[in-house]
Amino acid sequence: MKAIIIGAGRGIRLMPATADTPKCFAKIKGRRILDWALKAFRENGLDDIVFIGGYQIDKVREAYPEFIFRHNVDWKNNNILASLFHAEDQMEDGFVCAYSDILFTPEAVACALANPADAALVIDTEWLAHYAERSQHPTDDGEKVTVANGRITRIERCTPEAEAYGEYTGVAKFTANAAARLREHYHRCREQFAGQPFREAKVFEKAYLIHLFQHMIEAGEVFAHADIPGGYREIDTQEDFELAQKNWPAN
Repeated sequence: MKAIIIGAGRGIRLMPATADTPKCFAKIKGRRILDWALKAFRENGLDDIVFIGGYQIDKVREAYPEFIFRHNVDWKNNNILASLFHAEDQMEDGFVCAYSDILFTPEAVACALANPADAALVIDTEWLAHYAERSQHPTDDGEKVTVANGRITRIERCTPEAEAYGEYTGVAKFTANAAARLREHYHRCREQFAGQPFREAKVFEKAYLIHLFQHMIEAGEVFAHADIPGGYREIDTQEDFELAQKNWPAN
């Protein structure tokens, strides 16, 4: 099973930290965001790292020559979903994926791997604590979930805060079987919606990963929730960066 890190975008809201380096190179407590992810993966035995890059990919290649690289050349014109599928050839044996602009602990990865379901999304059940000091990233932007009987029933930003069970952290596990189903749905949707609106995205190419997840849920696919109480932070803005410097544990 491989670890896939989705890191093609620039992260314009994190300027000036991303003026000439990838977003995942921003340092929290003296360590790059990317290095926190590597720590979480490697402590769980995930040593085969696939990095999907775009903006400033050559700097990542130079710093981490051991990675398997996939290049999203058109990163300015697409989004996370399209970016992930640049590594489709690495999914066959199952994978754990993560956004490149998040901090998460080894326990988050362990929780995903321990979940018996084929597809499991890591959910922060104490997500509102993460938003308490955020003024630039409201809860409306959170990838919120509702659940029932161990399954995710909805994953959408528009879910009312009061109805949300938690927030999707960007970390997910797919077994080989679940990866095959993910690929099948992606290609079916791309064929049907290419160049057209897809859920909240103006065009399919601009879709987020959660848009495909929700489409799959409505088609009857099962996504389990692997719960963590905290142990996760999104670094989307300069404010997030400063809050992480203050609040993220340094170990």
